Amino acid sequence: MTRFIAVLGLCALVRQAYAIGQATCVSFKSSPSSFSVVNNQQAAPVLISPDDWPGVQIAASDFVSDIEKVTSIKPSFKNVTSSSLASIGKNALPIIIGTLGKSSLINQIVNSTKLDVSSIDGQWEAFMARVVKNPLPGVDSAYVIIGADKRGTIFALYDHSEQFGVSPWYWWADVPTTKQSQLFVSSTGCSHGSPTVKYRGIFLNDEQPALQNWAAVKFTNGTGSPYTGSPFNHFFYTKLFELILRMKGNYLWPAIWGSAFAVDDPQNQPLADYYGIVMGTSHQEPMMRSTPNEFNIFGKGPWDYTTNAANINQFWLEGAQRAKPFESVYTIGMRGFGDLPLSETTNIALLEDVIGNQTQILEDVYGNDTDVSKIPQIWALYKEVEGYYDDGMRVPDYVTLLWSDDNWGNIRRFPVASERNRSGGSGVYYHFDYVGDPRDYKWITTTQVEKVLEQMSTAIEYDATSLWILNVGDLKPYERETEFFISYGWNSSIWNSNNVGDFVTSWAQREFDVSPSVAGQVAQVVANLTRFNARRKPELLNSTTFSLINYREADNVLEEWSRLQNASTAIYNSLPAGTKPAFFQMVQHPVLASANLGNMLISAGMNNLRASQARYSVNALADQVEQLFENDFDLETQYDNLLDGKWQHMMDQTHVGYYYWQQPMTNTMPMVTRMQKNKQNLAGVMRIVPEGTLGAWPGDNPNQCSQGYSCPPPTMAIDNFSPIANRYIDVGAGGPIGFTFTVSSNVSWLSVSPSKGTVNAQNSPEQRVFASPDWSKLPNGQSNALLTFNATASGQPPLTVTVMFNAQKNALPGDFKGFVEGTGVISMEAAHAARNSSVNGITWTELPGYGRTVSGVTPLPRTDANFTAGSGPSLEYDFFNFNTLPGLNVTVTTYLSPSLNSLGQDQPLLIAVGMDSQTLQVIQPIPNAVPGNLPDAWDGNDGFVANSIVPVVTTFSGINPGKHTLKISMVEPTVIVQKIVIDTGGIQPSYLGPPESIRV
Repeated sequence: MTRFIAVLGLCALVRQAYAIGQATCVSFKSSPSSFSVVNNQQAAPVLISPDDWPGVQIAASDFVSDIEKVTSIKPSFKNVTSSSLASIGKNALPIIIGTLGKSSLINQIVNSTKLDVSSIDGQWEAFMARVVKNPLPGVDSAYVIIGADKRGTIFALYDHSEQFGVSPWYWWADVPTTKQSQLFVSSTGCSHGSPTVKYRGIFLNDEQPALQNWAAVKFTNGTGSPYTGSPFNHFFYTKLFELILRMKGNYLWPAIWGSAFAVDDPQNQPLADYYGIVMGTSHQEPMMRSTPNEFNIFGKGPWDYTTNAANINQFWLEGAQRAKPFESVYTIGMRGFGDLPLSETTNIALLEDVIGNQTQILEDVYGNDTDVSKIPQIWALYKEVEGYYDDGMRVPDYVTLLWSDDNWGNIRRFPVASERNRSGGSGVYYHFDYVGDPRDYKWITTTQVEKVLEQMSTAIEYDATSLWILNVGDLKPYERETEFFISYGWNSSIWNSNNVGDFVTSWAQREFDVSPSVAGQVAQVVANLTRFNARRKPELLNSTTFSLINYREADNVLEEWSRLQNASTAIYNSLPAGTKPAFFQMVQHPVLASANLGNMLISAGMNNLRASQARYSVNALADQVEQLFENDFDLETQYDNLLDGKWQHMMDQTHVGYYYWQQPMTNTMPMVTRMQKNKQNLAGVMRIVPEGTLGAWPGDNPNQCSQGYSCPPPTMAIDNFSPIANRYIDVGAGGPIGFTFTVSSNVSWLSVSPSKGTVNAQNSPEQRVFASPDWSKLPNGQSNALLTFNATASGQPPLTVTVMFNAQKNALPGDFKGFVEGTGVISMEAAHAARNSSVNGITWTELPGYGRTVSGVTPLPRTDANFTAGSGPSLEYDFFNFNTLPGLNVTVTTYLSPSLNSLGQDQPLLIAVGMDSQTLQVIQPIPNAVPGNLPDAWDGNDGFVANSIVPVVTTFSGINPGKHTLKISMVEPTVIVQKIVIDTGGIQPSYLGPPESIRV
């Protein structure tokens, strides 16, 4: 369910206002219906009533400052009453700001002009703005900005500021403001109804070493809180409060580890309320107390409710008393210290007793005049707590059920139909950062906005819209994705799977003031960056993640990173000096640092491989790895030194050399090895390594043949439908002596390039020779060729190595259309179906840019509908195979996104896969799990989330060579298919799977 969002005031603009998605009411050129904010060096005065909310006063002051940032003209800013209006000056046309029912100015305007405010009256955080004639005595006309409540007014002001050109990240990412000489708003103004999600917030977590070290330098004199040593004082938090409000968020879980928000600085909690931020505490911190830190300081006895309930209740009572004056959302329930489960003796009865006592505490603190059901409360169904719920534990209907993801961006459970009528509703706790199994990830941006949209749109469809909280770790470098999460919760109607890329394009225009064309380039850079980092978190990469020998996978990954670096650097170099720091923080550094890490790890893998192949280039690769390892720190230092050290320590997070799930205490270089510089290879000066093998010739190698010695020459194979149209052979030095070489083919249909070359062991120890068949010269069937490599070196005997080359030319029926087997595989991107059928308005829909390779497909819209196998929406893929596995079998691997059984164990994720007229096979890809736990194969360094994929394997028999149709049919919602691979005997190991087959 989404709430209708009314946005008024579209303007015909010469220069588009700086808005992301929302319709605009701001322009930089006058029109007959516009109202002047700044024109001819004159600014409209800004008026506010002294009886309005303090947070509105702060936002109004920022509004005035923002106008000055844009135009260099500062408007006068006055608190006035109707009796003091004369002070604004005769003939002045002011901007009047206020909250409905709170501001005496606004109340007077509404009463005297009969202004229709019905669209926002009583609506949570709604606002409107428009030109009003004769709003107050002596005022001919004014632009009136009205909020339905405190934050409605605040959001109205910051919405205008954003459209003026002031980014929410002007301080937190140093986004410059583009200057304008004139500033206008439309007479119909900007308006917005209630947001999609009521509470939209962020959670600072895992803040050591980066955020905490940075804050200690930036906001303290070296001395933190007397209780905890925390640097997170009100100077830090007021900056954060402003950012959250500018993004149209309203909620915060404060920093948790080594900090205690309310006691670290006595001004923290009152100022949050003063600014307009609703405070909460995390999933493990009940009753507005920072736990375990506050309990360790002020509590008595153990954190054990079975033996120490009285002292723990008193601890919670004091938290509620302290929070009572302020707008808060109470976390209820109880977990163990350190974000761990309670003891094994914990049972549902005990936890229900805990919540009953917490309810009584709230009733005692707030008194009989307050209905406890009106006090916002959440129960976080995180990890084992979800298991308590599954086992039958319940909380009062007015408590919001806060469902969680799996810590990796895959929501564990959505509300089912019976859970959607609760008065407290449901919400989502989501992660961009995590510490825990299978591996921490908290260094660099790894989240695709396409994935966030898919997950959170599903949450909306299943009515989890009461509260969203996002674990942002250190906040930076997740700026862009954090804003998308909050913005989507503010107004989900703007974005869908077809236009979510436009969010990044608009973001780039706002942040860097670039043309639409350059903004599109930035969006492509960001899309590739987040896709590359999302397909496997950088912390989980190793030197053999991507195949070093099959499908040119590692080479392609390196090439992708190289292109991405070049594209980002070209944009960076084109920007004005004042814009470069922002671009560096949010785009360039993540690209360079991620590419550097990927290059280093693959180079280390190649180093180890080539050592086993006795290739002298192993030494150059070792040098390269060492240089890239040092480059990693150089990039961190460059970030530290940015803007005279403003962000010193923000990139302190270690990320290289994980030995288990926890962060390494320092970065350590991946293992490399070397050859002796002056030792010659026993087998001679030349090493020959055909594509697709771990072996090397001449000489002995365990990967040449099973015997490991006296192996025959290597053999290579290709067919005319291989998606890789040629094959390569690496010619390398076996030691310090260089050589010249020639390569010849014994047939005219096989060409080689280059056909000769020089290998210099010191400067160019490798050359790659490509062998390309001319299929027009070949008959159908198999043809064979012999490639001969001859090496000549001064003082060394001549050396000859031969390579057998087999070329298989296959023929297709002239009328066939579809995918064609190449090298024993049919590989298909899921979006490239031949046919896509809809049932009851549900259709398999592409999610562009989503996933590891190209995109994903999923049934949309999300509903509760499910189908028997074959009766639901289906995808069909036509393919032609020339080979099969023994017994006329083929194996189909359907690559699914790691979606959980998110509609409950009694409605697990299901998908049906079939071939031709055979009965569809219904598969449950995700096994059932013990309540509160994740299913088998989910975690682990080779688990579903580590690999960002769930491979579903099915086997079909009786598949003769020829034309066939693979069918995928929806059974349950939320399944997402990325890729399908059919093995007919040629599949080779790789991380991303074979490249897509040729389609005719």
